Amino acid sequence: MRRVHGWVLCACFPSLAKVVAFSCSMNPNIAEYHVPVNADVHDIKVIFVDEQDDIVNPMGIKGLGEIGIVGVPAAIANAIYHATGKRVRDLPVTIDKII
Repeated sequence: MRRVHGWVLCACFPSLAKVVAFSCSMNPNIAEYHVPVNADVHDIKVIFVDEQDDIVNPMGIKGLGEIGIVGVPAAIANAIYHATGKRVRDLPVTIDKII
């Protein structure tokens, strides 16, 4: 559960923050870059659907880690669309793309 929560957090940051290219030749001090933490995002609820899936493999085992990152950017873009009526198709979402 915590692993999925972490991946959701990782997906929120690039969806909403500025694109930052990190290069040691440009700026060797990574302390100046914003790194997302749990305090940046409030009330994320992770739920699992109790459903048997025997097609994945004979043991029914699924990978879990990266699943949390897949739908988050689309969910954020859809929430913005429902709130503003403006469809944003490029990440990160910035004010100038909404206005």
